[in-house]
Amino acid sequence: MSFDLPAYLSERRVIVDAALDKYLPTADQEPDNLHASIRYSIFCGGKRLRPILALAAADAVGCDFSHVTPLACALECIHTFSLIHDDLPAIDDDALRRGAPTNHVVYGEAMAILAGDALLAFAFELIAECRAFCPADRVLEALVMVAQASGTRGMVGGQVSDIECEGRTDVDEKTVASIHERKTGALLIASLVAGARLCGASGAQENALRRYGEKIGLAFQITDDILDLEGDAEKLGKPLGSDLKQDKATYPKILGIEESRTLANRAAEDAIAALSIFDEKADPLRALARYMVERDN
Repeated sequence: MSFDLPAYLSERRVIVDAALDKYLPTADQEPDNLHASIRYSIFCGGKRLRPILALAAADAVGCDFSHVTPLACALECIHTFSLIHDDLPAIDDDALRRGAPTNHVVYGEAMAILAGDALLAFAFELIAECRAFCPADRVLEALVMVAQASGTRGMVGGQVSDIECEGRTDVDEKTVASIHERKTGALLIASLVAGARLCGASGAQENALRRYGEKIGLAFQITDDILDLEGDAEKLGKPLGSDLKQDKATYPKILGIEESRTLANRAAEDAIAALSIFDEKADPLRALARYMVERDN
């Protein structure tokens, strides 16, 4: 029987959303407008991909995924912080996210900036909560992994390069790969490896998950680039062509759509191959690799 990925994703989203609702301050707590802004973006849809990867990594190494739930919530906080700030007029200037007005459109630019700041800070408080389930040294190691993946060597650094490459004609495939390895891939890898580290994974298991993360990051980003050109705007929740409008450095721009699609499919296959040391407990990760290239939003 094939693995039921839609049911799995739905079940895990419910778990993550319930945990986020428990951990995040309510909208009536001071400063109430800030907390309302935070909850607006956190609960405005979303695939919860990074949290689910952390939970799935725990499953794959034979650990109770509830031990890494605070980490999972922290990853969603960091991802949401990045989306709020990316949408700002100074960066991507997007008015829609997941079919709804972006945070700064609803709450103003100042509150959007502060909501992102608060989410990033709160993420590391949440990772520290894992000390209730995991040894303190593992918690510290996971925290460092996520911090590095989020900062100048990872997501933020990749975003800087993304901005700096807009409109340039000398951008090659190596440069595009470097941008997206940091902007997208780093946090995906950290989700997997930090989740496994908290659970006491072996070096071989961590290396396999790191390789898997590298490949799904590539597949995910290429698919995003393609969907921006030929996806369904209603399913994406935003207008098509934003990358083209801003002349972003993307895989389709450098390689063309068909070669990009081939590269994405090969990356998904390589990701599945990287999981060969795991048994059926890694089936959610195998199904997620296929999902990266088959999704429509």
